[in-house]
Amino acid sequence: MKRLRAVALALGLSLAAHAQQPPPAAVRLNEAGPESKDLAREVGTWDCVATFRASPDAQPMVTKGLIAERALVGAYLQETLRPAPGSGVPDFRRVDYLYYSRVEGRWQYVSLDTRFPVGIMPAWSWDKQSDRKITLVFEPLAFVGLGPEVQGTMVRSNMVITRDGDHQTKQQFWVQADGTGREWLAVQYEYTRRR
Repeated sequence: MKRLRAVALALGLSLAAHAQQPPPAAVRLNEAGPESKDLAREVGTWDCVATFRASPDAQPMVTKGLIAERALVGAYLQETLRPAPGSGVPDFRRVDYLYYSRVEGRWQYVSLDTRFPVGIMPAWSWDKQSDRKITLVFEPLAFVGLGPEVQGTMVRSNMVITRDGDHQTKQQFWVQADGTGREWLAVQYEYTRRR
C-alpha cells in the first residue's frame, strides 16, 4: 500500500510539474507577435494602380481599376489583386502572402500571378527591418518577354514595400542577366485603402 501511494504521489508531482511547463517553442513562436499585429491593421479593401516597365527604356504600362482584398490567414497577410468590376481590365488574379518568421527573424513572401508564366515567386528579407519599409529579395526568375517570341531572359529582382498608413507601395526593381547590371523600377503597385 505504501508503494502504491508513493507511485501515485510521484505520478501526481510529475503531472503537476508538466502542467506548469511553458508551451512548446513551436506553439509560442506561432502566436501573433508585434509584426503580425501590424499586418492585421492592413486587412480590408484597397484600390490599386499597377505600373510595369519591361526594360529600363520601355514606356510604362499603367493599369488602373484594380482592387486588392487583404485578409489574415493565421499569421499570414493574404492579398488577392484583381480587376474591379466594370473596370474593363482583362480578368486575372495575383495572390501574395507576407509573413514575419519569428524563428528566422525575417520576413517571408510568396506571390503568384496568372498574367505571366513565371511560376511561384518566393522572396525573403535579410532581417526584421522597420515597420514602415521592408526589402525582399526574390529568387531569380525567367521573364519570357512581351513579344511574340520567347526571349527567356533571367531577371534578378528585389521588392521594397513601403507602408504609410492608408497609402502603400510595392516597388520591384529588376536587373536583367544581360551583363549590363542596369537596375530599373520594373513593377510598382500603389495602394490606397478604401473607406
